[in-house]
Amino acid sequence: MRFVLASLMATAAMAQIWTPQIGGSTASLRGISAVSSSVAFASGSGGTWLVTKDGGATWQANKVPGAEQLDFRAVHAVDEQTVYLLSIGPGDKSRIYRTGDGGNHWELIMTNPDDKGFLDELAFWDPLHAIVLGDPVDGEFAILTTADGGKHWTRRHAPPALSGEGAFAASNSSLAVLGASEAWFGTGGPGGARVFHSRDGGKTWKVSTTPIRNDAAAAGIFSLAFSDPLHGIAVGGDYSKPSEDRNNVALTSDGGLTWTEPPGRPKGFRSAIAWLPGRKAWLTAGTSGSDISTDGGKSWTAFDNGNYNAFSLQWAVGPRGRIGRLTW
Repeated sequence: MRFVLASLMATAAMAQIWTPQIGGSTASLRGISAVSSSVAFASGSGGTWLVTKDGGATWQANKVPGAEQLDFRAVHAVDEQTVYLLSIGPGDKSRIYRTGDGGNHWELIMTNPDDKGFLDELAFWDPLHAIVLGDPVDGEFAILTTADGGKHWTRRHAPPALSGEGAFAASNSSLAVLGASEAWFGTGGPGGARVFHSRDGGKTWKVSTTPIRNDAAAAGIFSLAFSDPLHGIAVGGDYSKPSEDRNNVALTSDGGLTWTEPPGRPKGFRSAIAWLPGRKAWLTAGTSGSDISTDGGKSWTAFDNGNYNAFSLQWAVGPRGRIGRLTW
């Protein structure tokens, strides 16, 4: 009896749910960046950005002046004052804005230099060093890096993209960085579902294949994350077939050189994956709900059926202004 009671208490202690929070916006939210357990910034469609400074008890919704038609798919908060927003879209609709005063004023620091380009993802190694990923132009993925917080950008080169291959701007997490200079990004589309890896801040790249499905324009890797330089998980599937579980997750234990499909799968299409170091657990979500793994991605347990697009620390964001805070 004591053993049964102890087991039940342990199971209850591990249970998790998304606690809804009121953001004050109906925008489609796909960007979230937490500074701490109290402060976080979110971003979305219609030039929208949001901020909380009290752990999500209250959120303030705002729009960047002059950017009301833009879709901010990525947000990165260096601290409570310094925040970056990346909008997606063809040509000059892909832009990066920066604020140094918590959002009171925004400065346009980069507009996509290529009329045929489409920027997808933004990630920072530290407050000054960052990388931007865009869809292929003339057969090569657009990769830009900065070493001065976005004042200047340098174009980098990668192995050729395959025909129909691209990147998905679904959760600002098909691009992942670690340490001072490592970066990975996952691709989609026919022939895609590949992972590009750089150890030198984007200067050189190696590419590997994964078992994630790549049989359609809407299929491939939508998100990837690493718990350390060797162990990572990539997730995705086919966005147009959200209920299908086939080939939607892949694991690596050698830094992305090789990828394998685990014996267990999360349910349905997956838009985001995140490592929770404090819990030693992996969290993934998509249109059909959220799942958690505590054995390195080998097996998954569903715990929510809501639609969430992106994670940062304990927060998740989704369509129509949805915000959730993870409760254990």
